[in-house]
Amino acid sequence: MRCKECPEPAIIENPQLCQAHFTDYFESKVKKSIDEFGLIERNEKICVAASGGKDSVTLLYILKKFGYDVEAIAIDEGIHGYRDRTLRFLKKFCSENKIRLRIYSYEKEFGKSLDKTVKKGEPACNTCGTLRRHLLNKHSEKYDKVATGHNLDDESQAVLMNLLKAQKKLFSRQGPKTRKIKGFTQKIKPFYFLKEKEIMVYAFIKGLNVPFSECPFARLSYRSKVRDALNKYELIYPGTKENILNKYLSIRSFDNQETNSCTKCGSPCSGLECKACRIQQRIASET
Repeated sequence: MRCKECPEPAIIENPQLCQAHFTDYFESKVKKSIDEFGLIERNEKICVAASGGKDSVTLLYILKKFGYDVEAIAIDEGIHGYRDRTLRFLKKFCSENKIRLRIYSYEKEFGKSLDKTVKKGEPACNTCGTLRRHLLNKHSEKYDKVATGHNLDDESQAVLMNLLKAQKKLFSRQGPKTRKIKGFTQKIKPFYFLKEKEIMVYAFIKGLNVPFSECPFARLSYRSKVRDALNKYELIYPGTKENILNKYLSIRSFDNQETNSCTKCGSPCSGLECKACRIQQRIASET
């Protein structure tokens, strides 16, 4: 199989490109998303929400390569045999690439690791996601924006999940860039239109050697069921995931609901207390 642009052998089937042309394709697609949606201005300081996985490490690499002012924040949930492994790699990567890295842990911030809270009966993914977002927002105040490694696969899953669960508020908050809300650091997703497979290929080409591992709690999540179903549908009808995102962007409207300040931590929320504080209270009361 030859590259559709030159006589060199293709390294990927769709798009059918050789190593050099695939690299150009990948980087051009990231630049297009940044420019088209106004994700980053040249004078902005960007924080990458880094886990040590392929998406966030590749995002750190490419934003650094493009010349943006980037640093990394990692959240250590305390998942034994998983997060400790990815953080070891992340520390090494950031050190070698002269990227400042800050790590914040559930254990220090909330008094218990995720492993411990799950043993006490807390649902893993719901608890983890809420507390991780809380810490990321809390410790990203000095940055202009937080960049995440969410890709086309992740985002098409999220659109479908929020539709299936009738999550109107969450549905309106998706997209390549969140709207500005006082108290929240704006989130951006430069990989919004790139497939997970494409990120893996680019990381391999660049020799990033990112270890592949999946969170042990992931298989229990609602997202994993939606992911598997959507992957099967994509095999039958190629382009389904991209169509979902394009249609979503054409119909979305931002949620203009007023926000309150949490009476406990001051974070924006819809009620008197934010979800993160309610979870923390439950964790603190558990013996």
